[in-house]
Amino acid sequence: MNLKALVAVTGKPGLFRLIGQNKGGFILESLDEQKTKSVVNLATTKLATLEDITIYGDDEELRLIDILERIKEKGDAPEPKSDGPTLRNFFREVAPGHDEDRVYTSDIKKIVSWYHIIKALPLFDEDATPDTNGE
Repeated sequence: MNLKALVAVTGKPGLFRLIGQNKGGFILESLDEQKTKSVVNLATTKLATLEDITIYGDDEELRLIDILERIKEKGDAPEPKSDGPTLRNFFREVAPGHDEDRVYTSDIKKIVSWYHIIKALPLFDEDATPDTNGE
């Protein structure tokens, strides 16, 4: 799974592809609509790449990319608008060891919605492992 250019933006729903940078900030393309381009000023907005996001765990933090990979292997995910217990039970399967006191249902909804956005992208099936020969 290669999610390098995919980012979440604080205060904006959905996911974005980082497509460039200019004097005003970063240029992003919405993955939901794939037409909307916006410039995000980093002085007022935070970006997080999906590869860098972690989830609270009981013992150690869980990488979002690993959780998305487990959802992909499972082959099925509930809809983000599913009820809380359905989402929580699903998340227990794909993210065992997550801290249930600090990972809220709203966090799970966001992760499930991100999965539904990216599952059809070609990046989802690309290998993210860097070439060990340095090429």
